[in-house]
Amino acid sequence: MTAVTDQDHGQEQGEAGGVVVCQGRHIPASEGRWDDGLIARRAAVLAKEPEDPEAAPDDDAAPQVEAYVRAGGLLRPRLDALRELVGLSRARLDATTLAEAGRVLDEAAARQRLSSRHTVVAIAGASGSGKSMLFNSLAGAQISETGLRRPTTAAPLACSWTDGAAGLLDRLAIPGRLRRRPQQGGTEADEALQGLVLVDLPDHDSAAAGHREQVDRVLALVDAVIWVVDPEKYADAALHECYLRPLAGHAEVTFVVLNQVDRLPGDAADQVLDDLRRLLDEDGMALGEHGEPGATVLALSALTGEGVGELRELLGRFVQERTAAALRLSADVDAAAAKLRPVYVAEGRPGLGERAREEFADRLGEAVGAAAAGQAAEREWRRNAGRACGTPWLRLWRWYESTRRPGSPDRAAAVPAPPEEQLTARQRVEQAVRTVADAAADGLPGPWAQAVREAAVHGATGLPEALDELAEKAGTVGHGRARGAGDDAGRGTAAAVGGGGVVATGVAGASGVAHSGRVGGKPPRPAWWPAAVLAQASMTLLQIFGGLWLVGQIIGVIEPGLLTPALVMLAGVIGGPLVEWSCAAAARGPARRYGQEAERRLREAAGAVGRARVLDPVAAELVRYREVRERYVTVTEISTTGR
Repeated sequence: MTAVTDQDHGQEQGEAGGVVVCQGRHIPASEGRWDDGLIARRAAVLAKEPEDPEAAPDDDAAPQVEAYVRAGGLLRPRLDALRELVGLSRARLDATTLAEAGRVLDEAAARQRLSSRHTVVAIAGASGSGKSMLFNSLAGAQISETGLRRPTTAAPLACSWTDGAAGLLDRLAIPGRLRRRPQQGGTEADEALQGLVLVDLPDHDSAAAGHREQVDRVLALVDAVIWVVDPEKYADAALHECYLRPLAGHAEVTFVVLNQVDRLPGDAADQVLDDLRRLLDEDGMALGEHGEPGATVLALSALTGEGVGELRELLGRFVQERTAAALRLSADVDAAAAKLRPVYVAEGRPGLGERAREEFADRLGEAVGAAAAGQAAEREWRRNAGRACGTPWLRLWRWYESTRRPGSPDRAAAVPAPPEEQLTARQRVEQAVRTVADAAADGLPGPWAQAVREAAVHGATGLPEALDELAEKAGTVGHGRARGAGDDAGRGTAAAVGGGGVVATGVAGASGVAHSGRVGGKPPRPAWWPAAVLAQASMTLLQIFGGLWLVGQIIGVIEPGLLTPALVMLAGVIGGPLVEWSCAAAARGPARRYGQEAERRLREAAGAVGRARVLDPVAAELVRYREVRERYVTVTEISTTGR
């Protein structure tokens, strides 16, 4: 039974206007009142009987029996799961959200320490409904004061049929002077009521705010409640809006009694009772009919005694079952779980799929310049092949040209990256983090989605710098403007990872900071390079040999004969470029594969950094959510109220 407090269900009746304030709504006190002229109104003044209460003996020393919660019952695992749920959620949910669940756990622990042989039942109702008279009828003695003066009951009054209930009454804060014992008749009905603790409450619609506070406080602690209504106020909005509807999940520990049926002529009592059942059904309260669990609804007259015996028998069976406390707490758990549902139940299937992970790694690869690194590595491989297999004269010319270009790779100067390129690199990292965080949080309840995003943002702190450090360690990060159509793709961070070494050309790192260039090792050389170098050297020797032969003939040292030395020199001149062209054609495939491998390795390395800094913390938050979701399912899947 969910605790009903003035804050949650504030109820105030104006003395002049007759307006009820309940759950923020202003409801006329007469709204929904059943009055079709069939009710016979009686104005007889009930004689005030002298009160002769017999104080219950002090049973503080009576042993308290633990354990209405049996080890094999359904309630214990639900309470354990709820306790674990609250513990796992404290770091993610605010105290207000978990307050009701914490209250239920506290009350369950308090009730578990007290007697399981007793069932605490409160009698509640509106002013003039006759609940105090019904209390006296069940007790068999004039214990609670009755009369026309309102309010008559100013404080909760308890009547215990057996000893050992002191702890329960202390929990209800009922002082010893307001504890009574019933008149024992020795009948079977009285025997069945052994273990009953009956509490008479003040009017829930009392003009005294203190009375309503006491009603709400006690209703949050008792095992069951008997709601007493009369033919005039059974449809009162304050009763249904503030109590019966919010406590619909506690139907199995609820009795709704239509009192004063002696005032109704003919079949009017049946009509009022049917209408009362209809209203309870609209409140969402299940009715215990045809053997089904639910609220017990019956009609009686506390004044004439009609129907009181039936209620006594029902209470006797209810008390002897000794399940009221467990049913009450189970309903409390259901109510707490229903309030927590929005913060634990996701709309879809949240998580990080393989596709989201791959896209995140690809975005980091783009931010760190993996594609440009691969292209740079491919160019470097081909450049090394050209240096090893090219003709000496062409290589000498290229070196001469490179010395005249201040922006050449061999004379790269440290120039700052353009601001727009620095910004783009950092924005790519931030966009990648936002995208993967949104994908992971999609469908999660608000607090857990926020926790996932915060984990991603916190992990992304320093990620651009970590990616740059990765590029520095993995290979070579140069800077300076890349020139030519092939170098345009190298803007942004450029790095390459290779087996033997890396060379890359770029502008800025993922952090937007330009790096100083450094040269690592050279790419590995294939096995055919020595043969190509030897062939190129042979062609060069042929050129030199043919040239010297011709010079010797010119100066007369060697006999004239131009054809042979000319053919030898021509073979060297033609063979050199042919060897270089063959080597360049043979280097295309290995160079491409080397560049792709460099790109792949850098992408994987960037993905590993992103996984450690962003994906793993996000995955940890998702695992925590799955854990609390499993606990929540345990709390709700064995619900006894079907909520």
